[in-house]
Amino acid sequence: MARRLRPVGLDFIDDAPVRLVFATETAAPPEAVYQALAEEVEGWPRWFRAVTLARPTHGGAGREVRLMGGVRFEETIMAADPEQRYAYRVDTTNAPGIRALLEEWRLTPAGSGTHVRWTFAADGSAPFRLGLTAARPGLGHSFRTAVRTLDGRLTGRRGADQ
Repeated sequence: MARRLRPVGLDFIDDAPVRLVFATETAAPPEAVYQALAEEVEGWPRWFRAVTLARPTHGGAGREVRLMGGVRFEETIMAADPEQRYAYRVDTTNAPGIRALLEEWRLTPAGSGTHVRWTFAADGSAPFRLGLTAARPGLGHSFRTAVRTLDGRLTGRRGADQ
């Protein structure tokens, strides 16, 4: 059953009780990475293994996302700054323990490629916060694998999907 989460603003990225921040670099330029993140939402399952469905809603102002294991999110896009930032807030989910969740993808030029930083800002019950903190290594691995796969798709490098 879906539960409504507490609406938060972009300042939650800095104020959240749990903040997980991951970063890596791509050979693909910021405009290509941004396009894959924000404009080709339905393509997420092709490069982010944990995502089984992603589709824009509300004329592009929101997203519906489903993850492996059956977790579902309905989200509101909070920031869509071309080639720089893509952020979204989870409004409803069937995942237990979450009270608020905001994710932000920051893109900065890095030579001819892109420095990608993903911030996962959350609040929830004590067991949720503890579990999320314990999941940091797995989330980091998932992020790095997804960005490596995306980079391979964007630059045409072989083996990047593995």
